[in-house]
Amino acid sequence: MERFKLLAGLGFKYLRRYKRRYAFLLAALVFCFAIVTFITSSKDSMYNNVYFSAQSHYAGDIVAIGYNNDIKFTHYIGSEDIKTVLNAVEASGIKPVHTVKRTYFNRSGIVYFNGMSVVQKYVIGCDWENEVKLFSKMNFLSEFSSADVSVLGEDSIIISSPVADMLGANTGDVVTLEVTNNWGQKNTKQFNVRGIVQDTSIFGYFKVYISRLTLNRLMLFNDDDCSIMGFFFDNPSRANKNRYILQEAMQSRIQTGPLVFNREEMSKELDEPFPWDGTKVFLYTLPVHLSEVASLMDAMDLLAYLLYGLMLVIILFSASVTYRLILHERTREIGVMRSIGFFSADLKLVLWTEVFMLAVASIAAGFLLSFIFSFAASFISFSWFPSFEIFLRNGRLTPLFLPGTVVLNIVLTLLILILAAFFPAQRASNKNLPSLLSGEPL
Repeated sequence: MERFKLLAGLGFKYLRRYKRRYAFLLAALVFCFAIVTFITSSKDSMYNNVYFSAQSHYAGDIVAIGYNNDIKFTHYIGSEDIKTVLNAVEASGIKPVHTVKRTYFNRSGIVYFNGMSVVQKYVIGCDWENEVKLFSKMNFLSEFSSADVSVLGEDSIIISSPVADMLGANTGDVVTLEVTNNWGQKNTKQFNVRGIVQDTSIFGYFKVYISRLTLNRLMLFNDDDCSIMGFFFDNPSRANKNRYILQEAMQSRIQTGPLVFNREEMSKELDEPFPWDGTKVFLYTLPVHLSEVASLMDAMDLLAYLLYGLMLVIILFSASVTYRLILHERTREIGVMRSIGFFSADLKLVLWTEVFMLAVASIAAGFLLSFIFSFAASFISFSWFPSFEIFLRNGRLTPLFLPGTVVLNIVLTLLILILAAFFPAQRASNKNLPSLLSGEPL
């Protein structure tokens, strides 16, 4: 152990001695590792942001949506069918950690205020107390917190900041919401604006939240009815597998639509008039709704992997060329070390210690530089990119340093450096002593 510490310390001393020779390699490693970390952290952040936006909008990792011949303007699941679906979930054993029920009005709900009106793409009826966790991840204007959600009442409404700007409404104002029931009658109710969500994405722009009970009554549904049921899991990556399991459990209990895997297949199933009586329930995962976004992410993935690969190749060639040049200049020095009693294994340890310490220093500095890149990128406006807001957090591109991705970046960097240094160090330590002392090239 003492010998190992001595040789490692010797490697550190040589790294300091030849710091000027290593400067170019250090700069290349720092820059490339910073770029790799910036690319992967930005990509992971974009995935996380778009997934949360979709998860919040569709209310689940798996979403059960009911389609009914008699309810033309929205989705519908009656109270008895809700119980049937919940029984199927329990029987399937998939064990969601959270279940959400929502009522949707998807047919031009209108918000009025002070002589102005704004048509809403989505009017969402939710159970306030049951959705505190989802609202806690939203960015609210004014002094409104997720804790306030649990105490909202039947006359409370949450609107988006673009809608608030169009109406000129602020928190505390009273607005009027108009919806249409299944018989074409227009029902209205006044609501207190209790929260304004800063959301300009395609998911949140024209969307308001009210109580599910209130929306059910405005639409003349029964109090316990809903439009969709969302199921959340500890591990969202298992959502599709759980969907297969739940589909099998539901098929014997309720009319169940076939599994689809993208929006095109979903539209194909629903374009024709519904050839069934009553309610049929379809199970969707988020990739079904986000198939177009997934295609965009795949294209961005390809670009990210190309840049990622390019940076790793630069690290490999920079390390290989620089290390060979450094060892060439140190040929006689290595020969002297051999002549005074250093074994070949000792020399390898000294040389590899230099590379390892250089890698540690470059990785640490690369992390700091990647933070600088990320901070600078957070001020870049992406308004020129339509609907890019779904990839951003509070309108900014922010990094997400996932432990698995960070470890992978570090391991790959170390492996490439070891690969670049292994063979030159092997040749230098094993070369015959007269050749080393004469300065013969490695």
